[in-house]
Amino acid sequence: MSAAVAAPAPINGARGFVATALALGTFMQVLDTTIANVSIPTIAGNLGVSSDQGTWVITSFAVANGISVPLTGWLMQRYGVVRTFVVSVLLFTIASFLCGAAWSLPSLIAFRVLQGAVSGPMIPGSQALLISIFPPDKKGAALAVWSMTTLVAPICGPILGGYISDNYSWPWIFYINVPVGLFCAAVCWQGLRHRETPTRRLPIDGIGLGLLVVWVGSLQIMLDKGKDEDWFSSGFIVVLAIVALVGFIAFLIWELGEQHPIINLGLFKNRNFAIGTGVLCLGYAIFFGAVVLQPLWMQTWLGYNATWAGFVAAPSGVVAVLLSPLIGKNIGRFDARLFATASFAVFAVSYFMRAGYTADASFAAYVTPLLVQGVGMSMFFVSMLTICLDGIPDAQVPAASGLSNFLRITAGSFSTSITTTFWDRHAALHQTRLAESSSIYDPSLTQAMHTLQSGGLDQTQSVGVLTRVLGGQAYLMSALDFFWICGWLSLAAIIFVWFTRRPRGAVHAVAAD
Repeated sequence: MSAAVAAPAPINGARGFVATALALGTFMQVLDTTIANVSIPTIAGNLGVSSDQGTWVITSFAVANGISVPLTGWLMQRYGVVRTFVVSVLLFTIASFLCGAAWSLPSLIAFRVLQGAVSGPMIPGSQALLISIFPPDKKGAALAVWSMTTLVAPICGPILGGYISDNYSWPWIFYINVPVGLFCAAVCWQGLRHRETPTRRLPIDGIGLGLLVVWVGSLQIMLDKGKDEDWFSSGFIVVLAIVALVGFIAFLIWELGEQHPIINLGLFKNRNFAIGTGVLCLGYAIFFGAVVLQPLWMQTWLGYNATWAGFVAAPSGVVAVLLSPLIGKNIGRFDARLFATASFAVFAVSYFMRAGYTADASFAAYVTPLLVQGVGMSMFFVSMLTICLDGIPDAQVPAASGLSNFLRITAGSFSTSITTTFWDRHAALHQTRLAESSSIYDPSLTQAMHTLQSGGLDQTQSVGVLTRVLGGQAYLMSALDFFWICGWLSLAAIIFVWFTRRPRGAVHAVAAD
């Protein structure tokens, strides 16, 4: 391995313009991980397939993206950071157009696989380039810009997806990427092409890549389809789990002995990277689980449509956007672990507030805990990335960024599956207990039946209404259980933050070795 080349000097003048374009690249890619979720029923209906089949639109993107993200380090050393990022954005834009033009479910799935596969370098690439264009004393601001888009995009996805599906046609959830992608690619190439990092020819680790495809693909499909298949009662899920486990072990053994590994596992020798990445994944998994659960609960049981369920979460994104520049400007002046601690403490407060939700609460009551969450969001990513990248050589920042983002995305997949399974199963448990405590001799139940029947319902219809109410109460109780657990996990994460060392200086800029 050659000596590291010094990072190019920070840019001035158009830095804000380029930073905006880089942030939009991140926003666009993260947005596409959630924007299709609320549109699946519409897409499935238009293409003449069931909603269960339609979920492959999400699964296919997640699998392809999960496989491609770890390749970022190799691609950027081989072709350069700027070139890899810009080409990735352009291919993502083309794939987005093809997704909108899809004429059948198989064609849409194929284009979503392409979209996920080419988007791997976009998040770590934008992060690495943002760091490189800011001077050392502004690195915190760079990470603040990056983290702002990464946290706000999952919230905006359901809002945009719901609004577009309700008011336009579903292909526009993909077409909206086209002008954004072209703008991002043009501005970044114009502003950064003269700052390309040195490249070197590296052999591709074919066996490592093959093993990566096998175990990551099996794991992602298992996580996405496990709930529908009733998890390990399904032979299909059991086989996927075995393949993922065996493939992962074989991958580790091979990569540890490979001279040019597809993933540099040596990064985990850095204490801050190892522990920081673990805490980052835990915090993101908790956050993403809540992002998935709350709109799902509100649409299923509270009568909110996709757009209004998204509006409940939107103010938290606004708060994060407003506060992130302030946090980024000051994080270099204090111990980043203090900001990380504060972010987890604020997250815990937000989750505990949500554990007090009631089914008949007002819109404002649902929004208030998310406004609190926005404060934590403004500090979370910038502080955790400052910790994770501390001590990482400039040449290894793209690889470290790719690896940490891969693990974060995987944590999000785990969280989605665990959250929805927990919610359903605990709701069933609560519903059983509520039913056991109810009786035809219960005066309140008798009174409710009488009221419903006096309103014109027959006995069967009245029982149906009360069963629906009972189910709503059970799912509410299950959601509250989930938020309590999230709160305590957030507080537990603070302990692990302090196992890292204090970051010794500004985040490194990017160069190739």
